[in-house]
Amino acid sequence: MTISELWLALLAIVAAAMLSAGVTWAIRPLLLKHALAKPNARSSHRIPTPQGAGIAVIAATLAVAVSIVAGTDTPGSNFPIAVFGATLFIAVVGFADDLKSIPVLTRLVLQAIAVGVILFASPSDLRIAPAVPFWIERGLLLLAGLWFVNLVNFMDGLDWMTVAEVVPITGAMVVLGSLGGFPASSAIVAAALFGAMIGFAPFNRPVATIFLGDVGSLPIGLLLGWCLLQLAWHQHFAAALLLPLYYLSDATVTLLRRMVRGEPFWAAHRSHFYQRATDNGFTVSQVVSEVFVLNLALAALAIASTKLQSSAIGVVLIIIAGGAAVAFSMYRFSQRRS
Repeated sequence: MTISELWLALLAIVAAAMLSAGVTWAIRPLLLKHALAKPNARSSHRIPTPQGAGIAVIAATLAVAVSIVAGTDTPGSNFPIAVFGATLFIAVVGFADDLKSIPVLTRLVLQAIAVGVILFASPSDLRIAPAVPFWIERGLLLLAGLWFVNLVNFMDGLDWMTVAEVVPITGAMVVLGSLGGFPASSAIVAAALFGAMIGFAPFNRPVATIFLGDVGSLPIGLLLGWCLLQLAWHQHFAAALLLPLYYLSDATVTLLRRMVRGEPFWAAHRSHFYQRATDNGFTVSQVVSEVFVLNLALAALAIASTKLQSSAIGVVLIIIAGGAAVAFSMYRFSQRRS
């Protein structure tokens, strides 16, 4: 990123934070009447809480990102129409699901359409593994994208949890953009999402007065997935893996455990490591603080991996270090505190 683009990214952060906070404050009374999340046996909250703040987060992210990116004429500075449209589409799907639950299969099909539109509208010369046939790579990316969108939704089950994940990831993307390892347009989108989450954070701090809802978690997953894919397509696969490694590990291990046990893995549950942590004596603030610090460490490792691309051993060691840190946190969360 040039100096001017870096200033634009900072502008995106401030503008999105202000817009997100303002819209969240404005729509909360309406959501109190029409989109109330009532606690149940699988919930982490104890009192009915409005959900749907994702409307403000996504509106702020898209409005600010499109406004700023559209005003730049730097080569490669564009926000694909497919990404914008797919994000709006999956937000509508999420809001409908918030109001009245959509059948699992229908929900997955609609999500797959959103992910597929982005993938198959992307230039065919963008490849992660050129040796793999194009249609196989895009098919695998479709499955990976669908899983990533859902795991972000699955992990949005604790006050400030998504903030503790998204802020370090998008912050690292802005840093990578400033270092020239990430497209300027993607860095500005990441900056807008960073700011929007900062604006939402005061309303979601424990004990939360409002939740994101599926209208927020699903499109956030889609936008994050797209940004991570930009990293992978620009030969920073290690960074794309490290940044969301805690979410990937917690959600994937939990899913596999439930499948092995023959449990209905598609149903709501309290089996994630961060959920088990609160059952094991950790406070909500302790859990999200540890996740936030872990994600800051993963962000630092991801940035370092982009500077060690010429050293395969160095990159492997960084990935191992990141994996060990995640495994240690998951182990701690699974143990009862004395």
